[in-house]
Amino acid sequence: MNYEKLYENKNEIYYNHSRTEILPFIPAGIKTALDIGCGNGSFGSLLKKEYQCMVWGIEPDKNSAREAEKKIDKCVNAIFSGSMPELAGKKFDAIFFNDVLEHLADPSEAISVCKELLTTDGRIIASIPNIRWYPVILSLLRYKDFKYQEAGVMDKTHLRFFTKKSMIRLFEESDYKVCQVKGINKDNSFSFFNILNFLLLGTQEDMKFPQFVIVASL
Repeated sequence: MNYEKLYENKNEIYYNHSRTEILPFIPAGIKTALDIGCGNGSFGSLLKKEYQCMVWGIEPDKNSAREAEKKIDKCVNAIFSGSMPELAGKKFDAIFFNDVLEHLADPSEAISVCKELLTTDGRIIASIPNIRWYPVILSLLRYKDFKYQEAGVMDKTHLRFFTKKSMIRLFEESDYKVCQVKGINKDNSFSFFNILNFLLLGTQEDMKFPQFVIVASL
């Protein structure tokens, strides 16, 4: 499969998200930030406005990287790796993976590389899609289908799939301390699920969230 072509065919909206729901997870007083998979720089622009910090981005899509360069301090048009000369000797107070790790063949390698890029009190803030989101499970159980889509939890360019538990394990096995885990963009529209979750004493609460945010430190 030609993944590069799949990304080229993405709608422009795919690369344009300010991600305001991430702001509550950002430590106060950050001075430097690295946004991996920064899209067209909308989130980085928000960071600069809210925190007056320096923001670098990494974005493989050429057109999006060109737009990001206008909004943030620096954007590298490349796939994130441990051998990027542009990042040599750089340190960041916050490194963001906003729905990015699931697109990588080896997410654990990516977060391991970040160990050399974080300041002493630095944090990784990662938003990760939840494969246990209720519509996905309903599709499996009721319709016996695992259908890929253009975007969202079942994005056809996702290479890895995570539950809340496996998200935590990803970071812990890479020797990070998980400081916070919280679901975002909660969906309360499924009345049947709400009843089921109530009967099961709230044990399926994680299925209400299409994404979880993980905040981790060294």
